[in-house]
Amino acid sequence: MTEHKGLPVEGYKAQPEHKVQAVNLNKRDEERVLRVLDELSKAPDVDQRWLAIGRAHIEQGYMAINRAIFRPSRISLPEDGAML
Repeated sequence: MTEHKGLPVEGYKAQPEHKVQAVNLNKRDEERVLRVLDELSKAPDVDQRWLAIGRAHIEQGYMAINRAIFRPSRISLPEDGAML
């Protein structure tokens, strides 16, 4: 099983291939939905405020799903070891 190196961001670790594939599939699905919303944003009879709210919720939903798959962890801070 291929293991992908983690992101250069604290809290993210190496991920197995099946998780990377799942997140990449989600990213493609999200992009398709966002392109539909891009087209809707050009329509003069669409409420742009509600469209923006819907878009933000869709983006947040995909982020939450991908975070559930990758399961980033909490990180240690420099002050964790310091005694006051």
